[in-house]
Amino acid sequence: MNRFKKIEEKDILFFGSICGTDSIFTDDENFAKYSKDYTEDLRFVPEIIIKPKNTNEVSEILKYCNENNICVTPRGAGTGLSGGALPVFGGVVLAMEKFNRIIQIDERNFQAIVEPGVINEVFQNAVKEKGLFYPPDPASKGSCFLGGNMAHSSGGPRAVKYGTTRDYVLNLEIVLADGSILNTGANTLKYSTGYNLTHLMVGSEGTLAVITKIYLKLIPHPQQTLLMLASFESPEKACEAVNGIFKAGCNPSACEFVEPDGFRLSSTMLNIPFEIKDKIGAYLLIEVDGNKEEIMMSECEAINEVLDSFGAVDVLFAQSSDEKEYFWKLRRSIGEATKHNNTYKEEDTVVPRAELPELFSGVKEISTRYGFRTVCYGHAGDGNLHVNILKDDLSDDFWNNELDAAIIEIFELCKKLGGTISGEHGIGYVQKKFMPIVMPEIQLELMRNIKKAFDPKGILNPGKIF
Repeated sequence: MNRFKKIEEKDILFFGSICGTDSIFTDDENFAKYSKDYTEDLRFVPEIIIKPKNTNEVSEILKYCNENNICVTPRGAGTGLSGGALPVFGGVVLAMEKFNRIIQIDERNFQAIVEPGVINEVFQNAVKEKGLFYPPDPASKGSCFLGGNMAHSSGGPRAVKYGTTRDYVLNLEIVLADGSILNTGANTLKYSTGYNLTHLMVGSEGTLAVITKIYLKLIPHPQQTLLMLASFESPEKACEAVNGIFKAGCNPSACEFVEPDGFRLSSTMLNIPFEIKDKIGAYLLIEVDGNKEEIMMSECEAINEVLDSFGAVDVLFAQSSDEKEYFWKLRRSIGEATKHNNTYKEEDTVVPRAELPELFSGVKEISTRYGFRTVCYGHAGDGNLHVNILKDDLSDDFWNNELDAAIIEIFELCKKLGGTISGEHGIGYVQKKFMPIVMPEIQLELMRNIKKAFDPKGILNPGKIF
């Protein structure tokens, strides 16, 4: 049941008076675009799309919606995988794409101020020109917005060495549901001044406030990278090798696990060749970065010894920047390739790194028992395994009514191994029914009460997380 007020002509006129009529959209083409994100094949049609240009406009919009009980779904680039940007109750989609300025890159303090509509890779390239580094790099970095990265505390391949989005956010400018504007912290590397509202916002999926400005920490940019691709007959041995690399004292900047089907799908979609030899069951894509080649080569040699000890069949070194880009393009395209010409569900499982072999084996046992195909890949270095379940020729009845039982088993396995049901994609719309698997009711109620404190009427991104 939709408890929110339906939008009327007078509401549209008000929004137009705040943002200008050129920032208001109620046509079918825009409804089709903003009714979906990258989550499965779900669609929820909004009643209006508003594209504000500044914080004051966001404030006026939220104040009006709060007073009139109109729901608001904040939206970035729409690249999310958990349905976080889906307007499940209609209402307003607050599209933040006009917030696309890099306001300042402070080279003295290794900081930057940006708006949430800046594309991740655009920002990375801008700070790289000044010798600085912003490490979080999700697979969709070429299109995803930094605001969406804040919403999910996005990670990416280099989180294993450098951490996730959360580790680089110093402060945020936010607008509360009632239109109040405030900063959540300070632009300092340390913060011990009351509750840390900044960290509460990062990962809150647009349910607590709308982010309008982001203050980020930067680090020096590593000058060089080396990239290795190792193949294994046994996927479990590949998973075991990951922990072996760290036990040997190595600190790679990326350590990615890929099943052969992952590379096969991406090479087919991209129409670029990739040879998969017989009996190969898994690959590890390992990157080392730094400023001194001799130190990096020494680390690669140590990693190579570990890979050999766990039964690696081949270890290839990328010989040029083009070859590095080739391997990374294959890896980053797997998610898109998996859903290309297929229906799928992606589970974002994560466990302590040493438990990765058991997680992988358990996922395959469950998928075999239930009779569906999975393609697994992900950030092995931090125990994050993306489990893509493909519909193939499964019946609609099984897909819609029986598959959840298998997903529950996968998530129960994650919990048993000390993990949880999402490492970086968030809970959003599609995973909320599984939250009780990993969280007791008292913890969920604490979160609901936090939501009520920030958004008493529940107008911000309703239908998500809980």
